Amino acid sequence: MRVLIVEDEKRLAEALAQILNEHKFDAETVYTGTDGLYYAKNSAYDVIILDVMLPGMTGFEVVKQLRTDKIATPVLLLTARDEINDKVKGLDCGADDYMTKPFSPDELMARVRALSRRQGEVITDQITFADLTLDLSSYTLKKDSKSVHMGYKEFSVLRLLMANPNTVVQKETILVKVWGSDSDAEDNNVEAYISFLRKKFFYLGSKVNIGTVRKVGYRLEVLE
Repeated sequence: MRVLIVEDEKRLAEALAQILNEHKFDAETVYTGTDGLYYAKNSAYDVIILDVMLPGMTGFEVVKQLRTDKIATPVLLLTARDEINDKVKGLDCGADDYMTKPFSPDELMARVRALSRRQGEVITDQITFADLTLDLSSYTLKKDSKSVHMGYKEFSVLRLLMANPNTVVQKETILVKVWGSDSDAEDNNVEAYISFLRKKFFYLGSKVNIGTVRKVGYRLEVLE
């Protein structure tokens, strides 16, 4: 299941993504209301976790625009405030649930699962692209009857690419989402793990390749 996190506090956004990833959810993070609206309108998500106080557009404005555009993805609003008026405003704008900071990981997961059930979604433990299947619970990459186990960072890089199959994923995005914004990792770290993944694709005999978009990033491709 795919979850979009829109939160301008980067450490909190990364912490939320880690909690979701540990529960086998596929989480993406953006840090402004404008980016949140763009991602929500141009990619499919099962739940959106949306902070209220955001640069660019507020969470209220984002969810209101989504509903105006007939996008019905369930939205969980987050705020540091604990005021009834804010809760009412958020729900009136079209949000499905509302949670105030701080909150426990267990409460977060319970609310996300409840919102996903409203959509009738089943939480998946696999992502598939062409002839490859990534098992999110066992960190195993499979093609037909052949499989290979993956290390955590290999797995995290590939999951990010497979969750955005028609998109060029920037190196900077991979660094932030896999290594963290405070890491000293550099572009060559990403390049090394892309090389590891290509070798695994070759071993499995897959027709999938990781294409390089020079000075930008990477995307999955299917070789003819």
